[in-house]
Formats: sequence, C-alpha cells, structure tokens
Amino acid sequence: MARAATTTDAFNAVAEPRRRQILDVLATTGERPVNDLVTLLDLAQPQVSKHLRVLKEVGLVEVRDEGRQRMYRVNGLPLKEIHDWVSNYQQLWSDRFEQIDLVLAELNNAEPESGPAPTPKEHGDGGNDE
Repeated sequence: MARAATTTDAFNAVAEPRRRQILDVLATTGERPVNDLVTLLDLAQPQVSKHLRVLKEVGLVEVRDEGRQRMYRVNGLPLKEIHDWVSNYQQLWSDRFEQIDLVLAELNNAEPESGPAPTPKEHGDGGNDE
C-alpha cells in the first residue's frame, strides 16, 4: 500500500522530524521569519522553506507578510486531531505506569534473603601497615 502524501493531513506532515522541530521552535518562540528558523535550526534555507510549505499546505502554520519578510506561526487547530487520537491511549499509559510503580514498590520493600550484602575485606588485618 502506498504511503499518503505528506500534504494530505497533519499526521503525515508531522511524521517528518524536521517539521516537528520547526513546529516546536514556532510554538516556543512565537512568530518567526524563515531566516530565524534557518539560524535556530541550523538548516539550509531551501530545506526550511520546503518544510514550511508542507506545514502550510496542511494548515499547521499560518503566514503573513511583514514588509519583505514572511512571518510564520503555528496554527494549533489541525493538531487537535492528533491530540484527540493520542489521548485515546492515555488510559493505557496510565495503567502501564501504575504497573511499573507496583513492581518498583515491591522491589523496594523486598527484604534480602541472607541479610545485608558483605563488604569487601580490607588489606591486611585492618591495622596500620606503616
């Protein structure tokens, strides 16, 4: 089965790690021009522009012109579909973490079978060898 194009929906668009990085930067630093993203991500300008085009096509970023620059910002609405899908697994994760907590508590409460672990022996008879 062929993979869906990256421009069909937010799921496919964010499957690429660089696009997630761009979204992370925009989400934490706010609206930015392409040149800022190039610097912050240490990527080539054509690469950043290509990823921004994909993110724009699926609606994950919005663009406005400011003088000679194009300013990009995150549009969180398309991310809601991803959030809603991932949140279906929240109970599964919570249950798994509770199971891990129980196992760790059992391990912490378990008493050693033969008492404390032996300590390494000192050299000589324990006295001063000088």
